[in-house]
Amino acid sequence: MEYLSLFRMPTPMKITGRSSSITNAFINSIIPVVPPSAEEVKRALEILGMTPETFQCAYCGSVASEWDHLRPLVKNKKPTGYISEIHNLVPSCGKCNQSKGNKGWKTWMLSNAKLSPSARGIKDIPERVKRLEAYENSKAPTKMDFAAIVGPDILAQHQNNLERVQSLMRESQELAAKINVGVANSYKASVGRNN
Repeated sequence: MEYLSLFRMPTPMKITGRSSSITNAFINSIIPVVPPSAEEVKRALEILGMTPETFQCAYCGSVASEWDHLRPLVKNKKPTGYISEIHNLVPSCGKCNQSKGNKGWKTWMLSNAKLSPSARGIKDIPERVKRLEAYENSKAPTKMDFAAIVGPDILAQHQNNLERVQSLMRESQELAAKINVGVANSYKASVGRNN
């Protein structure tokens, strides 16, 4: 075995690589989180065809590790109006949650997006879609007009803060790239002198 085949360089970090995480943090920070009752969780699982013993990802059937927002909270860097409540949450595995992102759940499930149930060849997708449709139709999730509640100026100020942070991230990335080139060139020069 070749030694270099065992080695993998760390992925270079980019400050701007965290842009979507920052956007999600800004939006999620203003969205209410409403804990469900035990009865609400039981009812949700019943509609999804699950029990505590058969608890699984609603999308693919793998081990559920989290609850995913069926309808996205963020779209185009703005809140959609949906909140974190049981009527907008389904059990999910990490692969499905990450792959789905803020796409519509049904379109994503049936697509060839990386790690979607269709792309992974999950066999019972039609049954899963039916259960998710029944869940979606059982009770509409709350949708709120944040601007009407707090005032459009306050919401615009929050959005402006997000833009300022992301602008600073882009500016910082440019500066970091210049520093990186300078340090890399210095390293190459010092290695050249030592040979």
